[in-house]
Amino acid sequence: MAESQALLRVQHLVKRFGALAATDDASFEVARGEVHALIGPNGAGKTTLIHQISGALAPDAGQIVFDGQDLTRQPMARRVQAGLVRSYQITSIFKRFSVLDNLALALQARRPGRPSWWRSALRDEAVYAQAQALLARIGLASQADRVAGSLAHGEQRQLEVGLALAAQPRLLLLDEPMAGMGPDESERMVALLHSLKAEGLTLLLVEHDMDAVFRLADRISTLVFGRVIASDTPQAIREHPEVRKAYLGEDEELEAAL
Repeated sequence: MAESQALLRVQHLVKRFGALAATDDASFEVARGEVHALIGPNGAGKTTLIHQISGALAPDAGQIVFDGQDLTRQPMARRVQAGLVRSYQITSIFKRFSVLDNLALALQARRPGRPSWWRSALRDEAVYAQAQALLARIGLASQADRVAGSLAHGEQRQLEVGLALAAQPRLLLLDEPMAGMGPDESERMVALLHSLKAEGLTLLLVEHDMDAVFRLADRISTLVFGRVIASDTPQAIREHPEVRKAYLGEDEELEAAL
């Protein structure tokens, strides 16, 4: 992949916990504007790898380059400022506030140098106009006045995506956005992610719903024992012998998808 195409470059990343190499010389790239899925069997090291990309963990070796900037040793806050945003690192939803208030507060928090930001947000018409637009963007416009804690699980996950979008990401890292969802809720989330893809937003997706992965992803990287064994198009991943071997007899859903 040409350097101008890659928004994120993970290069030879290593993370050890004692004798265990949770990340073992892992390398892959995410192109601008693509949906890139990271898959792997249970215990493959996906969570550890994502923690390093987001800044929750420091690697022992290797490099994380985002849009030409070396962020390997930078804290989470600096990565968010650069546009690398992880869905769960945004504050959990305010369950007693309305859905609209949640987004207004998240948007207001992005404005520097404003004291009592949570009070200011509740009086800021411009922020509320942005919040309304963001609600429509995530498919929750009709739920604006509902108490966030009363939303169904899938709707709360949509709201969490909205909170992440309030941080104006250039790359949005989504960690199992469809976890715990029923079929209808999963369909709505897939539709939302398709719409973000259509907007040109770059997505890095960790997800166990293999049907969703193969419907959404432009490219897929497969992690096994901390090492990326394949990074290619969905069709090439379907046919990759090492990928099939890694999942054989372990993940029936992936076997069916393959």
